Amino acid sequence: MTSIAAPDAEPDARAAGQNPRRTRIKLCGLSRRADVELAIELGADAIGLVFYPPSPRSVGVDEAIDLAGALPPFVSVVGLFVNPTAAWIGEVTSNVPLTMLQFHGDETPAQCEQLASIAGLPWLRALRIGADTQPADLVESALNYSTAGGLLFDTLVEGYGGGGKTFDWSLIPAELARRAVLSGGLNAQNVGDAIRRVRPYAVDVSSGIEVPGARGVKDPARMAAFVRAVREADAE
Repeated sequence: MTSIAAPDAEPDARAAGQNPRRTRIKLCGLSRRADVELAIELGADAIGLVFYPPSPRSVGVDEAIDLAGALPPFVSVVGLFVNPTAAWIGEVTSNVPLTMLQFHGDETPAQCEQLASIAGLPWLRALRIGADTQPADLVESALNYSTAGGLLFDTLVEGYGGGGKTFDWSLIPAELARRAVLSGGLNAQNVGDAIRRVRPYAVDVSSGIEVPGARGVKDPARMAAFVRAVREADAE
């Protein structure tokens, strides 16, 4: 998932009987090596490591180095940050082999670009969607964050994400779907419907693959069910 802008499908893909698209999968908030190894086995395209200490899913630099060390080539490591300082970005990215940054706080376009330049990495911008959000607001945000590698659509909740709440997927304009990483309350039960309705480039899950009532603790069965549900939706 090093690039979120999706290329056009090969023109002869349908004629050859192949599925011309595949929804990319990011499993986020991983903090145990066993979970990272399972994500690899399941075929995840990316894992997300949280570098926001107030979060129950947060990892330190030493933990992140160990987790990233379990990854084979071509699996992306996305670092999630919330209103980070330049010093924190520098410390993490100089030690952890991240592939992409994800800004999930209140960062302005200029701040995102400045922080990404320190790391020399592409970046995602999370757009938090609340009850009053309109499609035009998302289009405007997309224009403001035009240099982002992609837009992650999440639900506006207290604590900057990970709340397990969905939002109205119909708010995402069709023209943004190709840049979209859909998040916010996804799980094995609803991700297929989300894919069919939005057709995002990628989906992102954290709380939806956790042990109920244990934030930050991933459930292997839920991880496997989520990936399976995405693949089934793609195959339709």
